[in-house]
Amino acid sequence: MKAAAAAELMFIPSPGKGHLVSTVEMAKQLIGRDHRLSITVLIMKFPFDKSKVSSSTQSPLPLLTAAEDRLKFVHLPQEEAASAELRPKNPIDVMLEFVNMNKQHVRDHVTKIISTDSSRLAGFVVDMFCTQMMDVAAEFGLPTYVFYTSSCAFLGFMLHLDTLCRDQDITELKDSDAELEVPAFVNPIPAKVLPSVVLDKEGGSTFFVGVARRLRETKGIMVNTFEELESYAVKRLAGDDKVPPIYPVGPVLHMDEKEGDEEVIQIMRWLDNQPPSSVVFLCFGSMGTFDGDQVREIAQALEQSGHRFLWSVRQPPPKGKIEMPSEYQDLNQVLPEGFLKRTTEIGKVIGWAPQVAVLSHKAVGGFVSHCGWNSTLESLWCGVPVATWPMYAEQQMNAFELVRELGLAVEIKLDYRRDMLYDNIKAKLVTADEIENGIRKLMENGDKSSTKGIKQKVKEMSEKSKIVIKEGRSSYNSIGRFIEDVIINMPSP
Repeated sequence: MKAAAAAELMFIPSPGKGHLVSTVEMAKQLIGRDHRLSITVLIMKFPFDKSKVSSSTQSPLPLLTAAEDRLKFVHLPQEEAASAELRPKNPIDVMLEFVNMNKQHVRDHVTKIISTDSSRLAGFVVDMFCTQMMDVAAEFGLPTYVFYTSSCAFLGFMLHLDTLCRDQDITELKDSDAELEVPAFVNPIPAKVLPSVVLDKEGGSTFFVGVARRLRETKGIMVNTFEELESYAVKRLAGDDKVPPIYPVGPVLHMDEKEGDEEVIQIMRWLDNQPPSSVVFLCFGSMGTFDGDQVREIAQALEQSGHRFLWSVRQPPPKGKIEMPSEYQDLNQVLPEGFLKRTTEIGKVIGWAPQVAVLSHKAVGGFVSHCGWNSTLESLWCGVPVATWPMYAEQQMNAFELVRELGLAVEIKLDYRRDMLYDNIKAKLVTADEIENGIRKLMENGDKSSTKGIKQKVKEMSEKSKIVIKEGRSSYNSIGRFIEDVIINMPSP
């Protein structure tokens, strides 16, 4: 008979697949490591998100392990009445209001657990955008930890933002050539790669400063990275006595995808017929889309390069609407006339992509990526070099870190910006020649290749990423330290 879990953690991720998937994987690792832990993941959902969810007794994703009796999912009520209050406006206000609306639901659930559950609540583990939930934790005398789904370098930037904003109005740096000194980065950061939200005059930078202040109040921050990847940033934060304990626990990846899906089978079958390392894979994340002019420039670049390609093309949501991208009913409506026919021997254009399965395939030799942090960790794990094309969130800073700080990627762009939350930002067209040049650099081989050093570094980092999670290695030990700290900090009964 199993012993009852002695300590229960309440995980509160931000809505959105990128945050939820890695949060669930982190939860699985924790309960797999220590039988004393149980975890409940509280899932919030935007009122304008109409996708189906499973019942509260099931996982929202096929991610459970043998220890699933100690991992529960609770879908917090999705109030239709909230839609009017969350009408499209400043995206930061939307997020703040949304999390505040869910505070009472979290309060109700914690009250229920305290009155009925045999396990003891050990604390909250919140996403960086859910720090307001610290107020609820404090009401119950519970400590709060953070699971940080971005890089350690970006965490360092966030924590330094307060200092930067005291010295200047950072929003004035938008489109300037200014550079900023940030302790977690070796090199000065160009203002052009700062996230759109930080440059937002309507309160974005103020919001980020507020989040950073709350992060400093937590008991500890798990970061989805590993020491060997971001050694400089990890060292700088670990040595700062004003920063809570940092636990580099990555790479935390979800490697399983819907293998039986007919579209996935067709994609993998096509890859099976391609030579090793010959295919460039283009994919821009769950919210990455381009308008027609940019799609045609990409198509022209692919045709001119002559390289084999697998390209994920998604249809943007209607202008002015915050929605997920959709699939094109007819790709000919956006691609240049005759493109599909002319490239039928060397290329395949798809909608949604099984990204991990594709990156794991031996035929893939390069990845043109938006540089989301999950995608970055996946590409490194699979040993596939990246050409950077960031779009939204902190992706420009991820691209800068990969190219300038770590020497692990080829640059197409570092400062490209297309953000569905800021539809007033007009993305600058990246020309076919620029794209083709990046693809050629990414895919060139041989001893004289200008990217030989990058590819070797990526291969070495791939090997390290698989070693750090093994017993006795850095991320494994970091997870162990986090668990012990949770037990030590657990409130007395």
